[in-house]
Amino acid sequence: ASAFVTETLETLIRQAENYTSILFCNTYRNMALEAAASVQEFFTDVGLYLFGADVNPEEFVNRFFDSLFPLVYNHLINPAVTDSSLEYSECIRMARRDISPFGNIPQRVMGQMGRSLLPSRTFLQALNLGIEVINTTDHLLFSRECGRALLRMQYCPHCQGLTLSKPCMGYCLNVVRGCLAHMAELNPHWQAYIRSLEELSDAMHGTYDIEHVLLNFHLLVNDAVMQAHLDGQKLSEQVNKICGHPIRTPTESPRCSFDGSKEKLRMKISTRNGEDTLANRRKEFINSLRLHGSFYGGLADQLCVNDLAAADGLPCWNGEDIVKRY
Repeated sequence: ASAFVTETLETLIRQAENYTSILFCNTYRNMALEAAASVQEFFTDVGLYLFGADVNPEEFVNRFFDSLFPLVYNHLINPAVTDSSLEYSECIRMARRDISPFGNIPQRVMGQMGRSLLPSRTFLQALNLGIEVINTTDHLLFSRECGRALLRMQYCPHCQGLTLSKPCMGYCLNVVRGCLAHMAELNPHWQAYIRSLEELSDAMHGTYDIEHVLLNFHLLVNDAVMQAHLDGQKLSEQVNKICGHPIRTPTESPRCSFDGSKEKLRMKISTRNGEDTLANRRKEFINSLRLHGSFYGGLADQLCVNDLAAADGLPCWNGEDIVKRY
């Protein structure tokens, strides 16, 4: 289950990264190659955070917009020319938070990332915790009394030459329920765990829906770039005040090399298959968990009904003898 959710999230992150790369290639082609590293770093950080690494969403959102500003400044606000000095670009990068060229968009992205990434990160951690608990119950240790009761139930008939007989249902249930009493005690906790996962999953919609947030990230990036472009004159004056006037030389920017056709991705998110969403997959997973909500409480019954006990109406072993009915 955890591997399934992890794979789905990794696919989602790759898709969101592709959307953002395509935005630069199609709309801001001159800066696409230079923006590629920042886009890749941003989505790498998104993945690291989701899968439990100690990274801060606020920091990686800020880092992305810091690195974006020099590109926008050099290619859109002062098109076709760029400063020959790396120090000047670094000065522009450092000035981004004071100048706020992208308005409130970085804050909006921070809010959306914070609200949507944390529940998904928590959901993954809860899944991994559940797997650990299930693994600890994988190997049962039976008491001496239980071992004797199982031996009597399964093998005593063999001593009388009754090798094909199975224990009676009621007898089997008494023995196995006694052996698995400590497992049955887990059942209310297991059910509470499933309910908690369900509540967490139900809360992951709207601004808390990671799929919606990540797949629309490129639209906010576009809005940010457009806002800086529109405020270009004012921003140019502010940059000149902080960083001074650049010594500029005309350059030919390397062109974008991203092949969007290879991925067969479209910018229109609405065209995606409505059934193949993270929310629907999560819902399917929760529904399958619900079917096993009484797993620990009903384990003894499952073992007897499916495997250990004789079927209704057949002669069976009651612990002392073969009887027609228990």
